Amino acid sequence: MQNRISSFPPLIDKQSQIVILGSIPGVKSLEKQQYYAHPQNKFWKIIFELFNEKFTEDYAERVNTLKRNHIAVWDVIDSCERKGSLDSEIKNEEANQIAELLENYPNVKAIFCNGGKSYKNLQKILGKNYKLPVMLLPSTSPLHTIPFEKKYEEWKKILEFIK
Repeated sequence: MQNRISSFPPLIDKQSQIVILGSIPGVKSLEKQQYYAHPQNKFWKIIFELFNEKFTEDYAERVNTLKRNHIAVWDVIDSCERKGSLDSEIKNEEANQIAELLENYPNVKAIFCNGGKSYKNLQKILGKNYKLPVMLLPSTSPLHTIPFEKKYEEWKKILEFIK
């Protein structure tokens, strides 16, 4: 089978109030060693618009924007085998330690899943009636072809959990 790929460490700190979980980084993200690095992925555009911040390509500043706004980012999958970037190509996956992460960061009040794969996997990891709210958001991937405005409207839900 193809090479095994691995997720990145979580972007989280003690002030994080929500965590956004993807499935596992795509090819472009793995190449650049950055979350959501594909130029057509709408994750960063959505985040910057939600907080009325000036958009930047600078990854360090992107990470600082998440921290400033109390957002953590991680993936539900620690490692897997995958050809390309499609979630449907994921095989032999191993889960990240999501429950342990949440225990270590008690300020997290809600979990948001960036797309269906992360949501389904998270339900397997934590169970369907986990103690924190778990919400499915439309994937920011360019392969999820609903209009940006519709994605953005759904993603506004995260603002209800951040002070």
